[in-house]
Amino acid sequence: MDCPEAELSILLVDDQQIEKINLEYLNREGPTNVIAFPMREGEFIELAPHLLGDVVISVEAACREANPAGISLQKRFDQLLIHGILHLMGYDHEKTQKEARRMEKKSSELMKMLDSAADNLNN
Repeated sequence: MDCPEAELSILLVDDQQIEKINLEYLNREGPTNVIAFPMREGEFIELAPHLLGDVVISVEAACREANPAGISLQKRFDQLLIHGILHLMGYDHEKTQKEARRMEKKSSELMKMLDSAADNLNN
């Protein structure tokens, strides 16, 4: 994604914690599965140019969503992390259908790369 030296922070929380963050920072009620706070936009971007931002993931939500989807908790966590990182990189699925398709395509591409890397490590 053209940022090999980039940094991000990952915060793992429960539903109660992500619900508070969602309300406080995004003015949205209720828990969610992932929230991303980009640091590569705004007036202070030059303070830490390699910092992508923060990804907050509800582990409870990941657990709850993995089983019905028929996937492992690890795979669901990876999906949520990729989703958050894509938001940090400027992707947005909420504005238009075209952007949502673009984000889904990139997400699938990255998941395939991650799955392939994991397969290589296991073999």
